Amino acid sequence: MEPQKEARTPGDPVARSSGPSRSQTPNDEERQEGDTAPAEASLGAEADGACADALWELPVEPAERRPECSRCSRPQKVCLCPFLPLHPLHISTHLYIIQHPAEENKVLRTVPLLTACLPQDKCKVKIGRRFSEERDPELSTVCRKSDTLILYPGAEAANLEEFILDSPIYPSTIIIIDGTWSQAKDIFYKNSLFRLPKQVQLKTSISSQYVIRTQPTNRCLSTLECAAVALSILEKNNYIQETLLRPLQALCSFQLQHGAQIRLSKEHLLKNGLYPKPMPKNKRKLRKMELLMNSVKI
Repeated sequence: MEPQKEARTPGDPVARSSGPSRSQTPNDEERQEGDTAPAEASLGAEADGACADALWELPVEPAERRPECSRCSRPQKVCLCPFLPLHPLHISTHLYIIQHPAEENKVLRTVPLLTACLPQDKCKVKIGRRFSEERDPELSTVCRKSDTLILYPGAEAANLEEFILDSPIYPSTIIIIDGTWSQAKDIFYKNSLFRLPKQVQLKTSISSQYVIRTQPTNRCLSTLECAAVALSILEKNNYIQETLLRPLQALCSFQLQHGAQIRLSKEHLLKNGLYPKPMPKNKRKLRKMELLMNSVKI
């Protein structure tokens, strides 16, 4: 949801001074004649400013977008529907995607592919940075249920596979945050609702197949990949993971065939001396880089 631009208003009318009065002395008239050129230049500049402001009033023609497929949200010429399941996958788990607004309009986002594979009543996308009971009563109710999980790594997060073996209540809902790592961190820690569900994480040895986007570490997965792994664990069905990853593999393959390059993780670049940017001077950021180089989880 992009914030609306404030409308620009035309400049205030230019106040023009009247001609000299008859009571002026000759010296006053001479001074006025001498000031004529600067005054005209000033009025000209003000007029130019008014014209520039008036340009903001002109209607803006929206840029033409290529026709999109109604199912996969990809341009019709590069539609990925042939790689989607013929019918939405049958699952019992409810999936909530909390999407940062900056992700909504990215061209190579994975959430539309994920939602195209799942039933509408089982997969819901909530867009925003801040959530509360007043703003979203439905989400508030979901977060307060004892059978709801939130997928977010951390020291307090339990391994999902181990948790479902020991939990007396089998999870029926899982929440996943969609955004960059800094955006996800901001959403998780600045919304008290998301600290109500049980926090879980994935412990998997698979590497991300989303190779056209840079990840912080080799263990980081895209939103679609996280959902694929989590749902296959909760549903006890590996076919779900295979089916959900198929359109992502097709997307990356197409992009690589048309000029995209494989993006190695920051961890890999740092360890092999390939990181193209200078090391940050900020101590906190520098510490993060050092942790990546030493394969310490952050």
